[in-house]
Amino acid sequence: MDHISRIGVFIAVVKAASFAGAAQSLGFTSSAVSKQIQNLEQDLQVKLLNRTTRNVSVTEEGAIYYERAARALEDLQEAEEEINELRSHPRGPLKVSFPQSLGSKYFSEAIGSFAAQYPEVELDVSLDERFVDITAEGFDLAVRIGSLKDTSLIARRMAACPFILCASAGYLETNGTPQTPKDLVDHNVLAFSGNSGVHEWRYCDRSGRTGQINLHGAFRSDSGDILCSAAVQGVGIAVLPIFYVAEHLKNQNLQVVLPRYVTSPERDIYAVFQPNRFQSARLRLFVDHLVEVSKRLPWEI
Repeated sequence: MDHISRIGVFIAVVKAASFAGAAQSLGFTSSAVSKQIQNLEQDLQVKLLNRTTRNVSVTEEGAIYYERAARALEDLQEAEEEINELRSHPRGPLKVSFPQSLGSKYFSEAIGSFAAQYPEVELDVSLDERFVDITAEGFDLAVRIGSLKDTSLIARRMAACPFILCASAGYLETNGTPQTPKDLVDHNVLAFSGNSGVHEWRYCDRSGRTGQINLHGAFRSDSGDILCSAAVQGVGIAVLPIFYVAEHLKNQNLQVVLPRYVTSPERDIYAVFQPNRFQSARLRLFVDHLVEVSKRLPWEI
């Protein structure tokens, strides 16, 4: 095994914090991994790892070597990928995550058209309502909804995503139409149970004044689709992202409640990805595709 290959073995051991873990990821035996580390230490004439029966840790010299070596190998890998993409069509794996309802309602066709246009890109698309850990779970990109906060990730805005307070005409006929946010305390406001937040509505009026009101609801769900369906059937008032209710508002199955107020803070849809120094062509093309498709979302036109 050459010197560069041994460096790769060393990096794998540090990441796994064990010879067995590195061996499993590399497809080697533990003894083969141990031998290559010994050879690397002999080449460098320095001890890189502290070994015990339970774990493996880097020495001070090993930590320095790992930081530089990992970056150098990443540069080599990125350079090879960039060269390959310069001489051929975009190709390789691309693992992406979408919120389930948003992805299925408004991006399924766009994802399919991208796959058809770039058949050598190996798309792996996950639809899930949970907040995925991009780095730990190996995603290249995740589509997220919210207000942009400080993050170590890169976020590119795709579209607005206002949260709409709405109800069916039947519900409002039976229970009355709220005229101010305080009136909501007398209404059944459907509750989203998919996070640990309190059941409240934060709002902003046309003059920029903000406020919040505690809500009460006899219906709870961790599914926006179920909450939307309940609102259409007159169960109560819902506060939902626009993509759940846009078609129902258009068809007048639902109507906006308290139209002089907007849900605060404002939220947008973002494409979020890791800040690698080299972004693959397939990732750049996919993000550009999503941004272009988002311009044609019903609430953006």
